[in-house]
Amino acid sequence: SLEQLENQLETFIENVRQIGILVSDFQPQGQQVLNQKLQNMITNMQDIDKLRSAVQDVHVPLEVFEYIDGGRNPQLYTKDCMEKALTKNEQVNGRIDSYKRFKAMLLVELSHVFPNEMTRYRAVREELS
Repeated sequence: SLEQLENQLETFIENVRQIGILVSDFQPQGQQVLNQKLQNMITNMQDIDKLRSAVQDVHVPLEVFEYIDGGRNPQLYTKDCMEKALTKNEQVNGRIDSYKRFKAMLLVELSHVFPNEMTRYRAVREELS
């Protein structure tokens, strides 16, 4: 369905380009051709509208358009997102490791200060597991 949409958009764009050429140097004898191009444009828009339901679930982040407007390859957006996700993942994994070490050290210290309570705590945890 994306290929069909792409083809329809390309046809529409080419038709609009041709209309622009006709209108820029309009001659009265070209009225018939212009009318046909305008009718084709309307048909193209109707075809594009019909394809809309087939691609409703495709969402393009606004940042992709910023890449395009900036003259950058929109595929770089995906690469940049992946790099940011990997960096964030490394940060989160570092925090998880820190919390695990903290929990282990806390359990050791609590066992020294509250040995009876910690024995009961471990017994309850084992029952739940």
